[in-house]
Amino acid sequence: MGRHVLVTGGAGYIGSHACKVLAEAGYVPVTFDNLNTGWQEAVQFGPFVKGDLMNRAEIDAAFARYRPIAVMHFAALSLVGESMTNPGKYWRQNVNGALNLVEAAVAADCLNFVFSSTCATYGDQDGVVLDEDTPQRPINAYGASKQAIEAILRDFGMAYGLAHVIFRYFNVAGADPAAQIGEQHRPETHLIPLMLDAIEGRRPALTVFGDDYPTRDGTCVRDYVHVMDLVDAHVKGLEWLLAGRGNRVFCLGSGRGFTVREVIDASRAVTNRDVPIVQGARRAGDAASLVSGSTRARSELGWEPKRSTLPQMIRDALAWSRKPGYTR
Repeated sequence: MGRHVLVTGGAGYIGSHACKVLAEAGYVPVTFDNLNTGWQEAVQFGPFVKGDLMNRAEIDAAFARYRPIAVMHFAALSLVGESMTNPGKYWRQNVNGALNLVEAAVAADCLNFVFSSTCATYGDQDGVVLDEDTPQRPINAYGASKQAIEAILRDFGMAYGLAHVIFRYFNVAGADPAAQIGEQHRPETHLIPLMLDAIEGRRPALTVFGDDYPTRDGTCVRDYVHVMDLVDAHVKGLEWLLAGRGNRVFCLGSGRGFTVREVIDASRAVTNRDVPIVQGARRAGDAASLVSGSTRARSELGWEPKRSTLPQMIRDALAWSRKPGYTR
């Protein structure tokens, strides 16, 4: 039945961009999403299956209908703060849902699996450039649940030959340069869209969480990667698996960290507008600094984060936020 790829969470931010790039590369992305946090309007590039990863029968039906050659697994709960106050929700939804998906893939003989993991598996390791060999020490249930799924993939790889590529990525930002799709979380928690909402008057101010971290200006340091660069890596990871190159972990980031205040300064330069700011307390579970070492992805996948500069990510996010019909 062709080159179908099952994309869980394909109605969400990263998943919808992955579907666009997959379609452009000649694949047929099949979005599998329960629409709890995704958007029906984002499903534009292939078939849609409304289904829940907690329901094994719905997953099996999608495999039986489309016979995908691979899975790209994006669907997950991802709010760090919520994972600190309600860890059971994250262990139940993220891990049990992924286990259902992995077992269904093996049962359907779909043995190529690309997994969206996270730098949150590393925890708080200040001053360390985080690469694939850095010890994983998650400090919140979100990161711990993603680390557990990585272990599931390794175990199923050994037991059943499930070939997998794991991407641990950093702060994703920006939008489709054509503004066909973009970032639209419910609720929104990411810095750049919140900042632009404050600039555009859609919220009264941007809250900066913490000003006493051990960083150059007291605010958190993060490594930002453009969503289009990120999903380009996922297509390269899929092709890595289809070529039979085996299991691999890759970190994805720009390799440079920026403080919250540096991102705010960059937005002023792009928009020529000030950002209204409210100073807040630290959030539980936030690491002080997370910066990627992505040399493996560059050398082995041939990946280049071409759009992952702060000005470009802010410009693309701004264009999306100004699109007619945009709502937050």
